[in-house]
Amino acid sequence: MNFQELAAKRYSARNFRQTPIPKAVIEQILMAGNAAPTAHNNQPQKIIVVHTLEGLETLKKCTECHYHAPLAFIVCYDKEKCWERAYDHKHSGDIDASIVATHMMLAAADLGIGSTWIMYFIPEAVRVEFELPDSVEPVAILIMGYTDAQPSIDHLKRRSLEEYVSYR
Repeated sequence: MNFQELAAKRYSARNFRQTPIPKAVIEQILMAGNAAPTAHNNQPQKIIVVHTLEGLETLKKCTECHYHAPLAFIVCYDKEKCWERAYDHKHSGDIDASIVATHMMLAAADLGIGSTWIMYFIPEAVRVEFELPDSVEPVAILIMGYTDAQPSIDHLKRRSLEEYVSYR
């Protein structure tokens, strides 16, 4: 399938089979994230793979939006590795981590794995439960798994380009 088909096919899955995802497939998803561009190529991302029963139970202390997925990636960035814009000191961490996460979710879809980006989590709980150093900031939890579910009708609703695109 081409990229446009893949992008249109991907949706936020919330029903997962309890089939484990093989390590080789997890590594393919991680490699897609590794290929993502980051500001100044600083690569500040840090990713925690949560796939054991113990790890998945720990994750439940951080978010109620786990949907019993058999795999999660906690996508973070290291503040000390971010590029910073000189004139206003905005750093690239959130943006870099988001690009990495998007690459990972599209790779998962290409491999037949459903995913959802979870932003509804308690950052301090993630820091404590997964022992993150102070310099590491969690951005998203990507939950993943094989799914038989179909996208909701809401997924198919899209605004027209005219509603949000302007040309100059």
